[in-house]
Amino acid sequence: QLHVVESGGGVVPPGGSLKLSCVASGFSLDDYSIGWFRQAPGKERAAVSCLHKSGSTFTARSKKGRFAISRDSVKNTVYLDMNNLRPEDTGVYACAADRVVATAPGMCAQPWGAVDVQGAGVLVTVSS
Repeated sequence: QLHVVESGGGVVPPGGSLKLSCVASGFSLDDYSIGWFRQAPGKERAAVSCLHKSGSTFTARSKKGRFAISRDSVKNTVYLDMNNLRPEDTGVYACAADRVVATAPGMCAQPWGAVDVQGAGVLVTVSS
């Protein structure tokens, strides 16, 4: 079976940093595109940053310059580095994987229910 498991969430003050991890099992992340998605309280899930299996990336405009997605093929893990965090970054962050999406922006545009593999997510709270 295909699974992804996130870790690294927590409480951080404004301006702080966190690094989230998404570990895959049952498949190689080199063969899939990966996306990080955030669901804020009372709001719909939105894409944060995505990595196509070719290595190209896409990051949402509001996160550009602060968030970065990367992949470690040996560890079969994708990371989301989050810097200069703001209270509005609070939410549940989940990763997802899809085998056939054509581009990194395409991965970020995928409906959550349409991706091949979905994680449960981790809570990130930005608060003083």
